[in-house]
Amino acid sequence: MKYAKGKIVTGCVTGIESYGIFVGLDEYYSGLIHISEVSNNFVRNLGDYVNVGETIKVKVLDCDEENCQVKLSIKDIEYRKGGKRRSKIVETKNGFSTLEEFLPRWIERKQQEMTENTGV
Repeated sequence: MKYAKGKIVTGCVTGIESYGIFVGLDEYYSGLIHISEVSNNFVRNLGDYVNVGETIKVKVLDCDEENCQVKLSIKDIEYRKGGKRRSKIVETKNGFSTLEEFLPRWIERKQQEMTENTGV
């Protein structure tokens, strides 16, 4: 059995719904962390625990080999690979003005690189 009960494996968060977190384990298997398997405390918002695209460690609770579906948990394990969570993006007072200022230069530089590399 590829995903044995109790095994800790790595997966990528592919979706977050009000009832749980979807995790892609490989090209065939996907899993669900039910909201009750996230924390021993009350969980209001699953987005406070994970982000879509984040790679996390998960504990296998059960595996349906026929349907390639796995029941997962992050309760009571260190589920973050690096142990750190990305901080929330904080908007600066400049807003998009920095992007507006630098974008034309970045585009021009990239176009020059592409021209030099292709010889066109």
